[in-house]
Amino acid sequence: MCWSLPLGFLCLNKGVERDPETVAKECVTLVRERIGPVAAFKLAVAVDRLPKTRSGKILRATMASIADGKEVRVPATIDDPAILDEISVALKKLGYPRG
Repeated sequence: MCWSLPLGFLCLNKGVERDPETVAKECVTLVRERIGPVAAFKLAVAVDRLPKTRSGKILRATMASIADGKEVRVPATIDDPAILDEISVALKKLGYPRG
């Protein structure tokens, strides 16, 4: 049985000089304090940008496929395909893909 756990991608504002790992841990703590442990939010990673279509929609299913280690079909509408490699690198820091 495969359980999906929430995973947060954080885009820090330009000029922020705080350690991204510290910010990610603080976000996890904040969510667990405000929503409670039922949120099961334990993983977050800072990224420079998110993969989006040219119309601005975030490619969540594509990011989930990368995290699941599935073959990713790059959507024709993606704004910048290089972002998918950046997401893969960020996920590897968290031990993904898990399979």
